[in-house]
Amino acid sequence: MSKIHENIVNVLIWCVAFLMSAFVLAQAEEYLQVSVPEYSGPLTVSADSYPQLAAHRTQAYLDLDSMGYVEEEYLVSGNANVYEWAVDGSVSVKTPAAPYTTRILIRRPIDPGRFSGNVIVETLNNARQYDWAFVWALSYEYFVNSGDVFVAVTHSPAAINVLKNFDAPRYASLSLANPTPMETCGPGNSTSASEEGLKWDLISQVGVLLRSESGPLAGFEVENLVATTHTEELTTYANSIHKFSRRSNGEPVYDGFVIKSEYAATDRISRCALSPPEGDQRRIIRNAGVPVLRVITQGDVLAAISVRREDSDDPSDPFRLWEVAGAPHMDKIYYQHMPVVEDQVKSGQVGYLVNWPMAYQCTPDIDLLDFPVMRHAVNAAFSAMTGWINEGVSPPKAQRIFVSSENSGEPIIITDENRNALGGMRNVYLDVPVASYLDSSAGPAVCTNLGRKEAFSWRKLETLYGDSENYASRVDQRLDSLVAEGWLTEEDSAQIRQELIQ
Repeated sequence: MSKIHENIVNVLIWCVAFLMSAFVLAQAEEYLQVSVPEYSGPLTVSADSYPQLAAHRTQAYLDLDSMGYVEEEYLVSGNANVYEWAVDGSVSVKTPAAPYTTRILIRRPIDPGRFSGNVIVETLNNARQYDWAFVWALSYEYFVNSGDVFVAVTHSPAAINVLKNFDAPRYASLSLANPTPMETCGPGNSTSASEEGLKWDLISQVGVLLRSESGPLAGFEVENLVATTHTEELTTYANSIHKFSRRSNGEPVYDGFVIKSEYAATDRISRCALSPPEGDQRRIIRNAGVPVLRVITQGDVLAAISVRREDSDDPSDPFRLWEVAGAPHMDKIYYQHMPVVEDQVKSGQVGYLVNWPMAYQCTPDIDLLDFPVMRHAVNAAFSAMTGWINEGVSPPKAQRIFVSSENSGEPIIITDENRNALGGMRNVYLDVPVASYLDSSAGPAVCTNLGRKEAFSWRKLETLYGDSENYASRVDQRLDSLVAEGWLTEEDSAQIRQELIQ
């Protein structure tokens, strides 16, 4: 066959695939069946070649072996569509079956007998280009103690470029190549060698692979697959692609979503698409068909006001929103799980220590807050999600954090006499307080993301509680009620008791 004839045949195949895919998505009652991608690994680990974001290469060094866990890295390859997402929420295929290769990191019990049946899949944060696991940072102790499997997914062209800088031979095959590289768009009317829109099918196919009897979790009986993130892509994914995607048995790819994020669905569906604008209903998760639990910090409430929505127990739209009172946008735990400085530099980025935000002097001059309320909230969310999926037990409904407006019309968070937020998902630190917990600080750059604690005077403590025994009694009572109501796990309650009253 001549090269010309071969090109004609390829174009015809492309057109047929495109028409078939568009037809499938056009049918209201039909779905795209997600294919199982190929995979290879686990990749060999040596002193000179190891995974970027390896657990023992973060600033909070973790010895998974001592926890009864193992970390394995795999390459995953498949074919992904590029989609279009209309204002009415309908999805169609723009470009079908473009090849991709990415990597996943699996952290699992060494003994399959310890496996809980839950697989947690985190689409990684790329705020500093390299992969960074925010949800793992919050809840790794909960995952390990529960026997969950954790899977980190690389999904962005920027992260793949960083991985190639980090270890070119190890990650040589990674690609989110643009199937239409000559297409121009954007303010500069530019082209691109990569296509971010391939990530949607990539996320689906990783989910199907993890359930496969011949996949990297062979020997583990996967019962629940829960997707999680700190960033916006899962809001877009749950609202668009996941609705129209099914496994071979007709079931959804993921059984639920725990989204630790203030973000609306502002992630564009493809490189040349526009992000849904303010007021667009695609920005708000609705009718995902599986349970969705959004957990956001007090520090992010004002940014997320426009996408607040009601809780729901409708079978087609199970939804909860927990706004965590007292929690700042960022605290120390996230930075502790940044890669070590050497690996940041290998990735082609500026290297920062765990305390890097304090290169900026905030007002007042503060240390980076280590405040566990978001950890406790996210742990409770994963615990609640298991019951929601397995037994249909809906999580509790939280008040929204109280918000009002001053004469300027700008919304503000309403606080009590102790300057702590009213409403929201409550915790013992604000309900039996010994300090004011403020969700931001004045100053340059990241200061507005950083909370601070202002301890009460001894005189105020005596006025509030009288003596330490009364304080301890009130802490005990509040912890018991938080556990009973589903806002706190037993394990976290025990840790708080040890911290506050023992």
